[in-house]
Amino acid sequence: MYVVVGQAAALRSGAQTAADAAALGAAEDARDQLRDGWLDVIGDPAQWSGLLQGDGYVIERACQRAIALASLNKAELKSQDCVPQDLGFTVTVQTERTVGNSIVPDTSERRATATASAVVEPLCTFEPPEPPESPSPPPSPEPPTEPDPSATPSEEPEEEDPVPISGLSCGGEDWEINPDDPVLPPVEDLFRVRLTGDDE
Repeated sequence: MYVVVGQAAALRSGAQTAADAAALGAAEDARDQLRDGWLDVIGDPAQWSGLLQGDGYVIERACQRAIALASLNKAELKSQDCVPQDLGFTVTVQTERTVGNSIVPDTSERRATATASAVVEPLCTFEPPEPPESPSPPPSPEPPTEPDPSATPSEEPEEEDPVPISGLSCGGEDWEINPDDPVLPPVEDLFRVRLTGDDE
């Protein structure tokens, strides 16, 4: 009996490890998708706020990552057992191994199950820039005049460099994004991934 109890406890511990890894994997994949999506719209600040709120990741892809990590930890995770939550996932896994004791009845085929939840927490805030002022209406056209043949043609106006995008603050640090060479903070500074109930 002591052996069976020990085997069951070890199996349960393995199941919880697999569930934790799967939940974290799904949340981390969602986080990485959000950052990739952010880079795609880096020049359009109007779309930044949605990404900071967790809009724009593919749930199925994140769950596939969870399934793969569960398998690496000798557990099975079915797609229907990877459930999206509010910017996070809850998963339920079942161990591939059984208690495997033929002496104690009803234990030889018994598997361990475990559930875990992980969330993605945005660490940044963004204040969209003020919209540009409406241009003044053009003056009334003057009657055409004959060009002065002796006048030199005017030079083309120089293009102004794009203004850096400001208003992004991550962990109390302000960032400016150069539209010509956009660089985002590291993904760990944009979003935090943690297990639900993990206070660290």
